[in-house]
Amino acid sequence: MKEKAISVTEAARNFSDCVNRTHYQGMTYVLHKNGVPVARIAPEVRKRSTGRELAAALREALKDVHLSEREATAWLHDLEEARRISPPLVNKWQS
Repeated sequence: MKEKAISVTEAARNFSDCVNRTHYQGMTYVLHKNGVPVARIAPEVRKRSTGRELAAALREALKDVHLSEREATAWLHDLEEARRISPPLVNKWQS
């Protein structure tokens, strides 16, 4: 992650640019007032999970849950429907 120290005044003058660089480039700004760091503008961290991590989390969350056959069948139908209506995965890097 890129990090840059700037003054509070410079951040105020270029706030929109700082926010855009933070969002699009992952830049973090450490704001200084009288040479002392006082604040930070940083990108929102969103962890993406793999399918295996999601399955493990569901397994852990549901380890003490017991569905009836009817509930399990309804859940399976909901899952199949979600898969059916989901857009296909597209590899942006493949031409």
